[in-house]
Amino acid sequence: MKNKEIAKIFYEIADLYEMQDVQFKPRAYRKAAQNIESLGKDIEEVYEQDELGNIPGVGESIAEEIVEYVETNTVERLEKLKKDMPIDLRSLSSVETLGPKKIKDLYNELGIKNLDDLENAAKEGKIRHLEGFGKKTEENILENIAFAREKGDRFLLGYVLPEAKEIVEKLEKKVDKIELAGSLRRMKETIGDVDILVVTNKSSKIMDYFTNMDRVEKVIAKGDTKSTIRLYGGIQVDLRIVKNESFGSALQYFTGSKDHNVKLRKIAQNNYFKLNEYGLFKKDARIAGKKEKSVYSKLGLDWIPPELRENRGEIDIAKKGNIPDLIKYDDVKGDLQMHSKWSDGSNTMVEMVEESRNIGHSFIAFTDHVGSLKVAGGMDKKEWEKQGKKIDKLKEKYDDITIFHGLEANIKKNGELDISDSFLNEAEVVLASIHSSFRMDKKEMTNRVIKAIENRYVNILSHPTGRKIQKKEAINLELDKVFNVAKENNVAIEINAYPERLDLNDVNVKRAIDQKVKLSIGTDSHRKDHLRYYKLGIAVARRGWAQKIDVINTYSARNLKKFLNK
Repeated sequence: MKNKEIAKIFYEIADLYEMQDVQFKPRAYRKAAQNIESLGKDIEEVYEQDELGNIPGVGESIAEEIVEYVETNTVERLEKLKKDMPIDLRSLSSVETLGPKKIKDLYNELGIKNLDDLENAAKEGKIRHLEGFGKKTEENILENIAFAREKGDRFLLGYVLPEAKEIVEKLEKKVDKIELAGSLRRMKETIGDVDILVVTNKSSKIMDYFTNMDRVEKVIAKGDTKSTIRLYGGIQVDLRIVKNESFGSALQYFTGSKDHNVKLRKIAQNNYFKLNEYGLFKKDARIAGKKEKSVYSKLGLDWIPPELRENRGEIDIAKKGNIPDLIKYDDVKGDLQMHSKWSDGSNTMVEMVEESRNIGHSFIAFTDHVGSLKVAGGMDKKEWEKQGKKIDKLKEKYDDITIFHGLEANIKKNGELDISDSFLNEAEVVLASIHSSFRMDKKEMTNRVIKAIENRYVNILSHPTGRKIQKKEAINLELDKVFNVAKENNVAIEINAYPERLDLNDVNVKRAIDQKVKLSIGTDSHRKDHLRYYKLGIAVARRGWAQKIDVINTYSARNLKKFLNK
């Protein structure tokens, strides 16, 4: 899938046009990039079917550039724009607070082309003197450079997973056994590379096939038992062939995490065993290895779900036989955050309902933006009531899915919501979210969020920390206080399942459930292709040790109504 690569190119074109003060084009390219990035279909397949024009935001000229990239792996427009602005735009734009116009000013005034230039200028105090920057901005830039560097070459789970599964689907009919391993199997929010294990007696044919797949940009290494490729877009994939008698132990070993494995090896040593990728051995005899569960069993442990293998207490719990019955991927019955054309979504409500029914949901909530967030199509009360009449008709039309008419309201700087209580009172689901003033101190921000939670109409605090993975750090919150007030006010905390958010993260999910706070999963879908992201939210919940009872999306529609009518 070249979706991610093409999206990156269009984002970069948008930024370069914005730096040149070109009107309209930046927005057009960003919209196309967003829709391509989240497309639930391989864009090369769309190209082959001559359906590029059906992608929202893709007009004739952008479609031609998609064709150009699919056929040549380059886009001439981008290369021309980069000649006019010879900077490392991707790395500079990864520094929070730096948008295209500020990057342009830094280049024009100080000749800054990359992160090293930026760091040196900030340390020397040169940036604070530029118009529109100041001392505080310079300090924020220095602080965020480290954050930008830490990202490294890691990729978002939500975008890597479909590509990895596609490779597995191609290989599984050709081998005896196959499994994903590594951080992808543990469902970490970012992935360094993809690990795949197989059992086969056709090593040469499998490695030939693997290294000659369509998406391969470069073959880094090729051998009889291990080959490594890099796909277009930069993702590295390792394929290992292991023996059937060692498949379980290899799967355990290559799944990790490193800290989890170190502790397992210590347990093995204490029992005079040896544990490695080839099996669990007592002296020279293999006593486990074919099946992963047998490795854990012989060590005196319950099998531990991959999502928990981070050495956060799971091994001690497994010794006692108390591994929690984690929420399952088929336990969720519906989605509690989505947007339609009534605000900033790309699809009609009918299209969103139809896709939700295809997924198998028994309920959904339309939570389009309202109030002051005009950039996201925030509706006033009159517009929202018009939407409600359309939803009433949908409720009559579809008797196999419950449709809630909700809204997403903005939390103002003082903690109040930006719409009236009479407006809130009419909604079946109220999400409260922060969309501005992200840089308040911890005490002020905590009080702001708590005040919003205490509003009697609020049901869910959505994308609660405001972070965007690899783009924006979380707001400064005393989460334990927030969780305590949420519990007291029967407010659920959202796991926003959009790939760039996954907010709450897994660590904070664990903190929330330890305080008996209910969780909500919302995809934050802005087009129907996004609706499949709900499983990413379940993955985060599982990594945070959540069980079915902790997540309100597992309720029946009837019980969910009781929760919402607090």
